[in-house]
Amino acid sequence: MDEMLKLARGFYRDEYADSVLYAQLAKTEKDARIREEFLRLSNIESKHAKFWHDFVRARGGEVPKPKVRKLSILSTKLLRKLLGPGAVASLLEMGENSAIQKYFKYLTTYADKFTDEEMVRIKDVILDELEHERFFYESKKRFHVENIRDFVLGMNDGLVEILGAVTGLSAVYPDSPQLVGISGLIVGVAGALSMAIGAFISVRSQRQVNEAVQGRMEVLFKVSPGRVKEELVSRLVEGGVPKDVAEKTAEELAQKGDAVMRLLIQETDENELRSALYTGLAYLLGVVFPVTPYFLASSSLTALPLSVLFAGTALAVVASLISLLSGISVRKKVVEMVTTGLGAAFLSYLFGRAMEALFHVSAL
Repeated sequence: MDEMLKLARGFYRDEYADSVLYAQLAKTEKDARIREEFLRLSNIESKHAKFWHDFVRARGGEVPKPKVRKLSILSTKLLRKLLGPGAVASLLEMGENSAIQKYFKYLTTYADKFTDEEMVRIKDVILDELEHERFFYESKKRFHVENIRDFVLGMNDGLVEILGAVTGLSAVYPDSPQLVGISGLIVGVAGALSMAIGAFISVRSQRQVNEAVQGRMEVLFKVSPGRVKEELVSRLVEGGVPKDVAEKTAEELAQKGDAVMRLLIQETDENELRSALYTGLAYLLGVVFPVTPYFLASSSLTALPLSVLFAGTALAVVASLISLLSGISVRKKVVEMVTTGLGAAFLSYLFGRAMEALFHVSAL
């Protein structure tokens, strides 16, 4: 009972905080549709908070004093300004998904402790959270959150690759920091062009594949509707649908060309030019952090720790953004990216020293 009430108190605090967060976001949101949705969500979360408040009180528990999470509100607003509504949608979708999992576990763990009315109310809360998550998922698609990921991942590549390059060169040219910096910039520009071209080709190729499949399906619809049904049955059976059910479903779907197209073809709304631009510019931004100290310091060995510090800090920020956009643990992602990035730099430094010793390379 104590653990059940403890969790309910946490739900109350979370719902109250979310209600305030949505209300605050609504005040600064320029998009009318999202502003109205934030206000609606704020009202729903307020009702959820009242339910948990009454739930705790009905069992004689002490209701905690709600707190406004000012840091959370500030960071979410900042994310909105820096990366746009798509990033905020990803962050809030992650929060809603987490709430759904917690509520479902709570419902199944303590099912025998609830009254019939409480069971209904908790299920309604879960359904509300599922609806919220769907709204934020649709908002992500509307605001091209995939390009935010292009930007973040492109910047990460620029940070790690150029940090490794300048670290290795520092071992070879300890007294020529500008040479190391210029070399890093040259490699960075080449890398940015390569990444941008790669993103362009990748998205364009996926679009061309989809168009080819769509053209093939249109021909099949006109020439052999029976083949369309066979392909539908095959796809459904592969997905685990019993064959008899798959055949009945395919029979119905085969009459609706547009529905079949959407089922069989994975469409993409990505724009190849926009994806290339985001990726290339982000890579260049990532280059700035490890390279800059080499134009300011008197020696490469003096610039090296500053380069590692700048790049490590930037990697931590990038890791946090990736976590927010992907719904994974921020702490784990920060540790993973910073340690791998700095580890790669250390190995590059050792490789540079080995090359210097092997080939007797120096700046002289």
